[in-house]
Amino acid sequence: MRRLLLSALGAFPAGLRAAPAGLNGHAVRGGRPAAAPDDGLSGTGGTAPAPDRHRPSPGRGRGDTVRAWTELFRVSALFSVPGDALAGAAAVGRSPGRGTALAIGASLCLYEAGMALNDWADREEDAVDRPHRPIPSGRISPSAALGAAGALTAAGLALAARAGRPALAVATGLAATVWAYDLHLKHTKAGPAAMAAARSLDLLLGATATATAYAGTGPGPRATRPMRLGAVPPTGPDNVARAAATTGSLLAALPAALVLGAHTYGVTAVSRHEAQGGSTAVPLAVLATTTALAAAVLATQQRQRPGEPATPGLAATAPGSSHRPDHPHHPTAPATPDLGAPPPGTYRPSHHPHHPHHPHHPHHPAAPAMPDLGAPLPGTYRPSHHPHRPTAPALTPLLLTAFTGAYLRTAGPPLLHAALNPSPPLTQRAVGGGIRAMIPLQAALAARAGAPGSGLAVMALVPLARSLARKVSPT
Repeated sequence: MRRLLLSALGAFPAGLRAAPAGLNGHAVRGGRPAAAPDDGLSGTGGTAPAPDRHRPSPGRGRGDTVRAWTELFRVSALFSVPGDALAGAAAVGRSPGRGTALAIGASLCLYEAGMALNDWADREEDAVDRPHRPIPSGRISPSAALGAAGALTAAGLALAARAGRPALAVATGLAATVWAYDLHLKHTKAGPAAMAAARSLDLLLGATATATAYAGTGPGPRATRPMRLGAVPPTGPDNVARAAATTGSLLAALPAALVLGAHTYGVTAVSRHEAQGGSTAVPLAVLATTTALAAAVLATQQRQRPGEPATPGLAATAPGSSHRPDHPHHPTAPATPDLGAPPPGTYRPSHHPHHPHHPHHPHHPAAPAMPDLGAPLPGTYRPSHHPHRPTAPALTPLLLTAFTGAYLRTAGPPLLHAALNPSPPLTQRAVGGGIRAMIPLQAALAARAGAPGSGLAVMALVPLARSLARKVSPT
């Protein structure tokens, strides 16, 4: 019997008598390969868990290629970009239009170009600190990432050129700042300032593109625009109007750009410690800055002129706005001077302006029409000083408070946690929270400028950004 059993065992192939090895050398248990120990580590030497990191799939199929590019571009952070242009358009007192759409497209291209260039420049560092990134893991070649950065930069500049030369000039400065940061400034003390300048320029790009587009079209069709007597009908954009619109838009949008730049400076300062951690002072300082920025945005509600309705925002006090006391239809507007009245201290009975037979008396049939001294010259259109800007709804202060509260809730708690425990995973969460907090901050800036509709449109991106952040890390 024993001989029979040994003979039967000898009939089996040798490969079936040995326990097969599983993937990566781990033995199979229960007919399935044993799971490899997933330590989920990141940071220098793999010493800290990375809760926001997503392991790449080991395959090389089409799905894995798409996922690799989404990780390279950090598409979950992409939703923080459109709000820059919308906040810029609101800062110049204009509704989003064709120029705003072109600015958003240019911003998206330049933002993604910076993401690809960032990973290309950090490929050697990521091979140690983040080996799961697309380039160190071999899923995307360095040349492909660099080529994508160049192509996206060219596309962004082309879209900005469609919005006008002023917008192209701002976009060129933005692209130069992005490339300078990724290639050199990132690892210097000027890194956070360069990143803040890039985000501020992005908001100014939206403001300039929107204002320039309106300067080229005017308040209505080109054929109905008033022109000076004897002027030749224009066949192209009014260069004078465009230059005035560019200067006015940059000045009007500068406060909002500085607020957004200050927030970006803080997020960048925290991100410099996300691989190793260990910094407590930086998250605390950024938390204080975040609180100060929120207070500055809300403080706009309290600064109102006497007799002016409670409408926050820079546009509510912009020259030519219907909320200004010097607007001709404002209840406290100054009286139009009587140009036919004699100088003070002079009395001439036969020329008294209030005599019913005086030609300048308002009830005289031949009385001349009084000019509107607050109106622009014929043929001149100033988009940032449009006299017929609609009144902001009374709901704007409530929305402004809600948006600012959402900004604090998104950025504040992760920063506090990172200050209490400056480990790499908590620092990375603080960076991710700071990136997502840009969306409610942009919405608050738009509402402050009297554009609650744009603020609501920006806030609609929050669920999309949160949902995609669960699949692709924004940092």
